[in-house]
Amino acid sequence: MKKFMAAAIAGLGLAFSASAVSAQTPTTLAQVKQRNILNCGSNTGLAGFGVPDAQGNWQGLDVEYCRAIAAAIFNDPAKVKFIPLSAKDRFTALQSGEVDVLVRNSTWTMTRDASLGLLFTGVNYYDGQGFMVRKKLGVTSALQLSGASVCTQQGTTTELNLADYFRANNLKYEVVAFASSDETVKAYDAGRCDAFTTDASGLYAERLKLTAPDEHIVLPEIISKEPLGPSVRNNDPQWFNLVKWVHFAMLNAEELGVTKANVDEMLKSPNPEIKRLLGTEGKFGETIGLTTDWAVRIIKHVGNYGESFEKNVGSGSLLKIARGQNALWTKGGLQYAPPVR
Repeated sequence: MKKFMAAAIAGLGLAFSASAVSAQTPTTLAQVKQRNILNCGSNTGLAGFGVPDAQGNWQGLDVEYCRAIAAAIFNDPAKVKFIPLSAKDRFTALQSGEVDVLVRNSTWTMTRDASLGLLFTGVNYYDGQGFMVRKKLGVTSALQLSGASVCTQQGTTTELNLADYFRANNLKYEVVAFASSDETVKAYDAGRCDAFTTDASGLYAERLKLTAPDEHIVLPEIISKEPLGPSVRNNDPQWFNLVKWVHFAMLNAEELGVTKANVDEMLKSPNPEIKRLLGTEGKFGETIGLTTDWAVRIIKHVGNYGESFEKNVGSGSLLKIARGQNALWTKGGLQYAPPVR
């Protein structure tokens, strides 16, 4: 009995010690507030998703997600420091604490979810891997690429999907891999390979960089599932929920017809769903460490998901990508958000 009591007391001591250490460790939200800026891991430069303009101002769908997080916290979308990260370095930078959140067209996979100490907060863009070739090659299907050399980027799911596709279809190929996206695109543009493969959204974006964009086509095959989304470290549930619900707020706003232009007017809406979203009823923002008007801040400064999509990658952009799978669930797409209630 004495031994049991001694062990129990020792166990309580260890538990108290661990909780004390935990209590002394600032949450990610607290660190961001103390720093007065959000450190966001971004792409090194992908049109439509994350790229600086000539004045150094970052733009893109992923960029606006980061700005939405900053807006929710600070009521200021400009309080973001964008840290460009290569595919190889992106997860290490998040693990080490160099960035607070990684919003950089990264595919959610089981391995990344379960063994890197990270959590994906959702999918802000449903994508799939495709191929781009020169029109003069006369190829209309990826199944005609047997014997082709294919440019791809190292350290991505793209390499694995490429191997799986060619093996499954009994096709021969030569992989030409490069460390960075820019190197890969330049090599393809210089004719060092017959085809270029990456996420379909990336193909449309990278085609804009080519010497003669109109001389290249994106083949119809989509050979993989590429759910792209932000990730955070797995040791902070509050931060995980905050980043997750920023996306859900933008989706719910679009579904409810709340826009950047009408959000102030919508504050008077009698619709209970809108009232809960905009904080005129309930204190839902407080459950994730924010103010009751957290969603109003996001919508007023950034807009709803549809507005952000169309501006950066959709009809209002150079990419002109159709909503497709990224349409709301009410319009035949996959984008779906739990309710605020």
